Amino acid sequence: MQLKYKTKPKAILLLEDGKGFEGKAAGKIGTTTGEICFNTGMTGYQEIFTDPSYYGQIVVMNNVHVGNYGIEASEIESDSIKISGMICKKFNDGFSRKRAQLSLQEYFINDGVVAICEVDTRALVRYIRDKGAMNCIISSDNMDIDALKAQLAKVPKMEGLELSSKVSTKQAYELGEKNSEFKVAVLDYGVKKNILRCLTERGCFLKVFPMKTTKEEILSFNPDGIMLGNGPGDPGVMKDEISVVKDLVDSGIPIFGICLGHQLLAESQGISTFKLHAGHRGINHPVKNLMTGKCEITSQNHGFTIKVDDIAKNSNIEITHVNLNDQTIEGIRLKNKPVFSVQYHPESCPGPLDSRYLFDDFVTSMKTVKNKKAVIA
Repeated sequence: MQLKYKTKPKAILLLEDGKGFEGKAAGKIGTTTGEICFNTGMTGYQEIFTDPSYYGQIVVMNNVHVGNYGIEASEIESDSIKISGMICKKFNDGFSRKRAQLSLQEYFINDGVVAICEVDTRALVRYIRDKGAMNCIISSDNMDIDALKAQLAKVPKMEGLELSSKVSTKQAYELGEKNSEFKVAVLDYGVKKNILRCLTERGCFLKVFPMKTTKEEILSFNPDGIMLGNGPGDPGVMKDEISVVKDLVDSGIPIFGICLGHQLLAESQGISTFKLHAGHRGINHPVKNLMTGKCEITSQNHGFTIKVDDIAKNSNIEITHVNLNDQTIEGIRLKNKPVFSVQYHPESCPGPLDSRYLFDDFVTSMKTVKNKKAVIA
């Protein structure tokens, strides 16, 4: 199997509005489609490529060099690459890190990922920021523009798509030590491995449930807390999951939601979601904690968010975090229940560790409720 090209074949990137970019092939020779988005992080490409929240998306990497430190087995967030394709400026066939086992080219070939390099990514990102997120197609085996346009026209919009079922576990499984202090039920809508690690490291025994699990099945685990994980797609169409989350909130068990889990929690409380113009994806997004007045630099990956006007109609919801770039809502909590959520990724893989205190807050919430139950008993 030839993994490096002596001369990279030509490749084409075509956006749904007709804008095109020429480049060179990387990864598998072929054609792929998805919603284009961009990540502003300077590192962490392996975590990005394996994040289930990117399912159905083609990612533009803003850093000039991609692949330069290779692939290391411990730095994955799921069992395979989840992006539909990748766009970059400089694609490194080799790597310099001794710990790495594979080159990015080998990794993409093994997982069948089509990519394009030698693209003017600065111009491309500026264009997306102006025009907004849209579908696109990459091809290194078909240079017929009309045929590519026809194929692209059949790709469904991200709005209205339920994608979590494509990445959620099919069978429940357990993680951690069974004699741990806390039992946490995790709803897997596409949860990242490092979210699970952040819980087990804090003395939690986990049972990870498929997204279609009923309230009764979850409560039969007798959890001390419930984690609503991240994942891809439009939260507004996940009506069954929203209903289950509402019932779980009513149970009084401490709940912590992240990203899609945050959006589903909001929907369960009558707060609707909407699609952002271009989305938030990177490891340098400034967020202010309104409870403490402190600011944190956060890792983010989402194309949807919740409506601030709807929060004003619900006196039981309090805004806890806001994005300092555009003032969108980054965190909420319920005033009468031990329930809170954030739009960003506190596990921070990749990203700064400013927000990992939220896992400690979740553990504290479980401990408080558990102690109250002990006193009553």
